[in-house]
Amino acid sequence: MSVIYILITVSLIVAVIFFVAFVMAVRSGQFDDGYTPSVRMLFEDELVEDADKNENSEPSK
Repeated sequence: MSVIYILITVSLIVAVIFFVAFVMAVRSGQFDDGYTPSVRMLFEDELVEDADKNENSEPSK
């Protein structure tokens, strides 16, 4: 029964270490998306054209 206490303790320590590593990675900007904003401008016209078509179309009766 004492082995289970050791396993729980070790697993909690490992979980805390991974959580701290994740928080440090997020704060350092490792997960910032630097690619999508540069590509978004290429596809923005298609979204605007689709919105214009929807606004200009008359509702069907």
